[in-house]
Amino acid sequence: MEVEQLEKVASQVRRDIVRMVHGCQSGHPGGSLGCTELLVALYFERMQLKEQDGKPVFDMNGKDEDLFFLSNGHISPVWYSTLARKGYFPVEEMATFRKLDSRLQGHPTTHEHLEGIRIASGSLGQGMSVAIGAALAKKLNNDKGHVYVLMGDGEQQEGQVWEAATFAPHHQVDNLVAFIDLNGQQIDGPTVKVMNNRDLGKKYEAFGWEVISIEEGNDMAAVLKGLYEAKSRLGHGRPIMVLLHTGMGFGVDFMMGSHKWHGVAPNDEQLAAALGQLEETMGDY
Repeated sequence: MEVEQLEKVASQVRRDIVRMVHGCQSGHPGGSLGCTELLVALYFERMQLKEQDGKPVFDMNGKDEDLFFLSNGHISPVWYSTLARKGYFPVEEMATFRKLDSRLQGHPTTHEHLEGIRIASGSLGQGMSVAIGAALAKKLNNDKGHVYVLMGDGEQQEGQVWEAATFAPHHQVDNLVAFIDLNGQQIDGPTVKVMNNRDLGKKYEAFGWEVISIEEGNDMAAVLKGLYEAKSRLGHGRPIMVLLHTGMGFGVDFMMGSHKWHGVAPNDEQLAAALGQLEETMGDY
């Protein structure tokens, strides 16, 4: 897809995010809005997915295709919207987000049997470990697919992340691309005040990772360029870490840059204001 087409998908995904969170008056819009370009670029352009008659085909094993794991599972709205708009499940199902008996829980789960979801996530710190396991399984099975995982910057305060960070280079897990959403915000405030991560790039380099940076993580062209660079470095003995610089709440002016929108739903007036800034391009559910 052309950059302009991907941007139109991203605009619709952002509309879906604010509508889903507003509909149940619960959820996490800030980080979801900030990671929209990445998810859209991965699913609509970068990842190799199984398809039949133009629609994705899902199975839990994911053999001979690329896999994505969302470690910071609280930003499920952006993932659900991307999956639905890609064709994994009906777009109309987004109206059930976080409601009783819905498959679209606040944090993704596997027992709901939602197409596209392979692990339960949201207990921060675990996604990298799972992704490494999946990547190693692909190498053992001579599967040429790649594995992608997204984490938050606040999540880097979890110890399990660093155990996994030590493991992957030692075992040459070079079919893995990890992303850190560097929006500088977490639920209690700016990350530099809650628990300063310092220079994550230098840390991962010291652990043996190949590190690249996408400075404009909300610019679709920049994200695509970064993804192509990441792919070009795979297969050379080291895992890839992508530092993705994004804006919390990007695309909605009154949400941008504030940790206060980490987990707060917009009211009716705020929803109308947000939708007024986001073009409807694929039809609202």
